Amino acid sequence: MSEDAPVNTGAPGLAWPDIGLAQERVLKIQARLHQWAASDPHRRFGDLFNLVADPAFLMVAWARVRGNKGARSAGVDGQTAYYVETERGTGAFLADVREALRSRTFRPLPVRERMIPKPGTRKRRRLGIPTVTDRVVQASLKLVLEPIFEADFAPCSYGFRPGRRTHDAVAEVRYFTSNPRNYEWVVEGDITACFDEISHPALMDRVRARIADRRVLALVKAFLKAGILSRETGLRETRTGTPQGGILSPLLSNIALSVLDEHFDRQWRSWSQWQRERRRAQGLGTWRFVRYADDFVILVRGERRHAEALREQAAAVLAPMGLRLSEAKTLITHIDEGLDFLGWRIQRHRRKGDTRRFVYTYPSKKALASITGKVRAICQQDQNLDLAIVLHQLNSVLRGWTAYFRPGVSFKTFRYLRAFTWRQVIYRLRRKHRRGTWKELRRRYCAGGWWPRDGEVMLFNPTDAGTTRYPYRGTRIPSPWPPAA
Repeated sequence: MSEDAPVNTGAPGLAWPDIGLAQERVLKIQARLHQWAASDPHRRFGDLFNLVADPAFLMVAWARVRGNKGARSAGVDGQTAYYVETERGTGAFLADVREALRSRTFRPLPVRERMIPKPGTRKRRRLGIPTVTDRVVQASLKLVLEPIFEADFAPCSYGFRPGRRTHDAVAEVRYFTSNPRNYEWVVEGDITACFDEISHPALMDRVRARIADRRVLALVKAFLKAGILSRETGLRETRTGTPQGGILSPLLSNIALSVLDEHFDRQWRSWSQWQRERRRAQGLGTWRFVRYADDFVILVRGERRHAEALREQAAAVLAPMGLRLSEAKTLITHIDEGLDFLGWRIQRHRRKGDTRRFVYTYPSKKALASITGKVRAICQQDQNLDLAIVLHQLNSVLRGWTAYFRPGVSFKTFRYLRAFTWRQVIYRLRRKHRRGTWKELRRRYCAGGWWPRDGEVMLFNPTDAGTTRYPYRGTRIPSPWPPAA
């Protein structure tokens, strides 16, 4: 099939399909696109625009937008997903979106700028909130483009990809730094303002390598150029970058940053095992690249000078995309010194009572400071709040945090968090009941014991989460799209 040959969508009539049937149909078409892309790395896809405007794709896109936590946020038009659903009606809304796409009158509106705090720092980062209409079109566009580009993405990339998570990236770092692989030197990459500085021409060139449909390309470019509306500065043009907060932005950033994956992963795969051993014998060194979104590490088996050379390589590869490494934050460390990656501390040291050294993963100090800050803030709320409400809020953040750090050597951290949270809750009770005795507080809020509760609501104990080991899956991570029938 030529690059301009149409994709047979088999679209139903104008009637909106049931969500279950729509999801089944979308999955089937995605599997077909993924299979075609994987079988021919040089194939360019034409006539994809009909899929973006397809009723099934729009229905699945709406379901994802409506089910997202951000559905409660409004764009520059002031409309939320709830408003669209209750006031306009889902069917009428999607019909208008489809007609605007098909008539080529659709134009994305600027994103609404919102500055949110960066975890663990006093700095803030920019979040762009698109309108509900733009979110639905972006979601539909992503449903079409993602299976095509997933066929090209290297297995060393884990961020914002289906079926992959941060634990996979951390497990790969631990796997390669452990004995007998012993990749001991680490380049900790930090890209300066990655999402704000991606070059639009360079990004569009990479999109064109796979997409031939000019209507789809125009739609992607329109979202990149939509602009940002801020209360302080008004409307600003977006000449570079992909606004954080958009549904399509993670995929576009992965397309841009895949230049790193291709460069380092191609080198890795070009060597056989005996060639790697030969390089090490010749003092050349070998390396392994791991990336999660704009956070990446280069694991080096060799000497520090090899790591320094690879840092310069990474900077040179990123330059055509308009990106640059932060000189202050791009560090070269030894695994015995340890590194912080995706909230984890990864470090090699001797096991207690043993002369052998092992690589351990446990929560970083920055991650611990983040959760203790949240616990403290919750416990310092209005004293008039019922304890049950406070315990509900605490349980939510504690369960999520411990679930994330459960696959690691985290029990000591959980035990510290347990004691810290207990003290914060007790301090809150003592401040509220300044004349109450310790015995009265225990009887009223601990059921005569020591652990806080209010009626049926009991404070979550972080040590109850337990710990486990997350297995390194490597290239065994399954594709979300089964082979097309």
